Amino acid sequence: MDFTYPVNVCFECNGCGLCCGDTPQKERHILLLASEANKISAETHLLIEEFAKEITDRGPYVYEMNKPNNKCFFLKNNRCSIYESRPLICQYYPFELRFNSESGIHVFNYTLECPVINKEGKRMVKQDFERLFLLAEERLL
Repeated sequence: MDFTYPVNVCFECNGCGLCCGDTPQKERHILLLASEANKISAETHLLIEEFAKEITDRGPYVYEMNKPNNKCFFLKNNRCSIYESRPLICQYYPFELRFNSESGIHVFNYTLECPVINKEGKRMVKQDFERLFLLAEERLL
């Protein structure tokens, strides 16, 4: 596992739901792998077209979640109604994993737009990022 990660960063989700919808500063793109869309469809008994639209320019992602009222289709009463099946991109937030082609190493970054990053929660350690990295490997392979 070749990756770098931020040290001395704290995070624990407080359930504010900011990451589940657009803000005045940012339009959210909740991207889905085909396997994730199929799983959500099977578990919710909805057609994929009812909750997502097909995209072609964001591989390996092939769907983008619909956002009625600028919020995720599955955000109900400020809670994720598909939490156990939520997409990888949601499980990663406020972190992201990018591949640095120059170094050949994956790099974890985070966004400061999350209201609790570095303000609340447990200190993230290497094992936390290993778990996220393995989750990506599992979903993307």
